[in-house]
Amino acid sequence: MIEQRDNKWVHTTQIEVRDYELDSEGIVNNAIYLHYLEHARHLFCIEAGLSFAAMREREMMPVVSRLEVDYRIPLTSGDTAHCELWVTRRGPRFIFNQIIYNDRGEVSVQARVIIVTLLKGKLSRGDELVEVFAKFLSDAQ
Repeated sequence: MIEQRDNKWVHTTQIEVRDYELDSEGIVNNAIYLHYLEHARHLFCIEAGLSFAAMREREMMPVVSRLEVDYRIPLTSGDTAHCELWVTRRGPRFIFNQIIYNDRGEVSVQARVIIVTLLKGKLSRGDELVEVFAKFLSDAQ
């Protein structure tokens, strides 16, 4: 799916697993990982200088158009993990490469999330986000 490229990570979010996120097997429910990944992307946007609230004010909305997730090692109650990401651009698409590591440094989840931008309800090339993400964008595909 994605290669680990330590020099490409541009953002890290700490994740604390809560009991109510577990399924009947005592591991984090698969859908919860999507929340973790999205939370990390939202925090990245804030760090980059444009929150989702500010995007809404500009009538700009990044939306997920494709999501690929590989589940490796499950997280469990009390785990503290972290999600790292790096981002590239291909045409109008922003590709977020994300990995969630458990507290032992093992890969729990790998994801590739493709985002497109709607501007005033219509598909945009995403140039508005390029301005904000410029210093974070990686040339690597």
